This record gives sequence, C-alpha cells and structure tokens, in this order.
Amino acid sequence: MKNPAPFLKCILAGALLLFCAAGSAAAENKTARLAYVEWSCATAATYVVKAVLEEELGYDVQLVRMDAEFIWLKTASGDVDGFVCAWLPSLHRFFYGKVEYNVDDLGPNLEGTRVGLVVPDYVTIDSVSELAEHAEAFGGRITGIDPEAGIMRLTKKAIGEYPLPGMELVSGSGASMTETLGRKIENRKWVVVAGWTPHWKFARWDLKYLDDPKNIYGGSEAIHTMVRADLGTNDPRLYRLLDNFHWETEDIQQVMEMIQKNGKPYDSAVEWISRNPDKVEIWLEQ
Repeated sequence: MKNPAPFLKCILAGALLLFCAAGSAAAENKTARLAYVEWSCATAATYVVKAVLEEELGYDVQLVRMDAEFIWLKTASGDVDGFVCAWLPSLHRFFYGKVEYNVDDLGPNLEGTRVGLVVPDYVTIDSVSELAEHAEAFGGRITGIDPEAGIMRLTKKAIGEYPLPGMELVSGSGASMTETLGRKIENRKWVVVAGWTPHWKFARWDLKYLDDPKNIYGGSEAIHTMVRADLGTNDPRLYRLLDNFHWETEDIQQVMEMIQKNGKPYDSAVEWISRNPDKVEIWLEQ
C-alpha cells in the first residue's frame, strides 16, 4: 500500500465515531437505585419518580424495598442513590441522627402530613390518654405496621409515657393494618391503629386521630427527599430531578387511589404523569 494515510484516517474516524456513540449511549442509559418502604404513600411517590426518570429521561431505575431504618443506612453508605419517603422532623428523627453527615436532605417533597393513633369515628373517645380506661374495648391491642418503622418507636414511647397499661403494640405491615381496620369497621368493633396521612384509608372510611396532649407524635410532619452525599457530583441530572420533585396531598392521594384500584403501581404512575405534564415539566427543569 503506497499511501496508507487515507486508509488509517478512515479507521481512526470510524473508531472515534464508535467511541462517541458508545459514550453517548452510556450517557443516555443512566441507572438509578431508589429505596422505599412498602407503605402506600412511599410506593406512590417512588413509582412516580421512577416513571418520570424512565419515561422522560431514559434512566433504568431499580427499586429496592427495605425496612425504614435500612433505607437511611443504605443511602448513607451509597448502596442506593436515595429515597423520597423520609418523615421529618419527628417520625424519622432517630434514623436521621445516625447518618445525617452522610446524606443530603433535599427538603420536603410533601408538606402537611401527620402521624398518630387513629380510630373509627364511631369510637367515643378522643384522646390517647383515654385508651387505658378502655383497653378491654380495644382488645388490649394497638395495631401497628413493620416493627422498625418510626411510628412504632413513637407508639412504644406513648405506651410508656401516658401510660397505657393493658395495651399491647402489635406489629405487622401496612397491608395487615388496613385489613384489620376494615374488618373491625365492618363489624362496628373498636379498633386503634398506628396511622398516617396521606393514606387511602381516610378516603375509604370515616376515621379520626386521637388527640395527643403529650405531643409524642409531634405536630405537622413533612415527607423529605434524601440522597447519598455525593449524588450531586456523580449524577447531577438525577440530583436535580429529585431536588425538584414536590407535589401536593391531592396528587399523591390520586396515585394511591389508582394503585389501590388496579394493583399496578408503575402503570398508575405513568397514567398520572401523563395527566399532569405541567408538574412534571417543573421537575424536569435543569
């Protein structure tokens, strides 16, 4: 070959194009790992974020279900990128205190939330302090959720500080809690559960929070977005989306109701974002 230069130039140009294409594909095919607790509100919010990341930004999002404490620990260690179901200032204060220097709090994504002990409205007491004298009517049980949840920790504290002799906190899951609640209401039985807002149970049944004069459960809560400390540097696009994510109680209630009806969290999330392009557009601002 008398003059290999043109041939070599073609080879190098082709290799450069392949390299750039591969780099572009890698940039477009970002991955994200988000943790969540299997609560109805956490499921709704997490799947909406997943749907936006996958449908609008081309991410491959892996969702990891964990107990409440582990979502904090795994975010702090960098095993997951973050989560959108941190209840502050009261409910998750204990977990936050363990890892606050290794996570980045992006602030509230939903405000005006609440936790506490919940009863059907036909129950004739109005305060946590009245539970002890009516323990028998409640079967001596407060129906809870997963044992490591923040609301379980606060309820154990309430049992000790009010105090509530004769009342036992029974752990389970969000699903088992609502199943028990529904069964008791159907039979007009007294029942008290560890509850929180937003939750679809308030749309289905007439319920009320018991007053908490000792303020064990705190006042108004907010749900925050938490990410690993280095996410802003390592994946600024994902960081900005999570930082921009904010919605109203009406929004999350719509998604929870859709999931409750069809049992398909991702399909419900995709449908919701298709109906709310203006909100999604704000989340996508870079």
